[in-house]
Amino acid sequence: MFKRNMVPLSEVLQRFLRENGLETPLQQKRLIDSWEKIAGKAVARYTQEKFIRNQTLFVKISNPALRADLSMMREELINRLNQEVGSRLITEIRFY
Repeated sequence: MFKRNMVPLSEVLQRFLRENGLETPLQQKRLIDSWEKIAGKAVARYTQEKFIRNQTLFVKISNPALRADLSMMREELINRLNQEVGSRLITEIRFY
């Protein structure tokens, strides 16, 4: 038997997702799902909505004091969330 052009399955899946425009939405979903892990369970309890629009993560926080504290940690949260996903997906976080 001849060894054909063998490609790892992970590379084939990655190429398929990229060609069909599914790579970015999948990464966005992973980033939103990692919010509880990065921010912590206490913060996740006060989080109501999360969505990404134009490389900005919008997070609705029900506690005003917590919202102010998180605003001061913006850059650290951005770096940790992007690191969790493995690419520079968001450039800003807005708390409302």
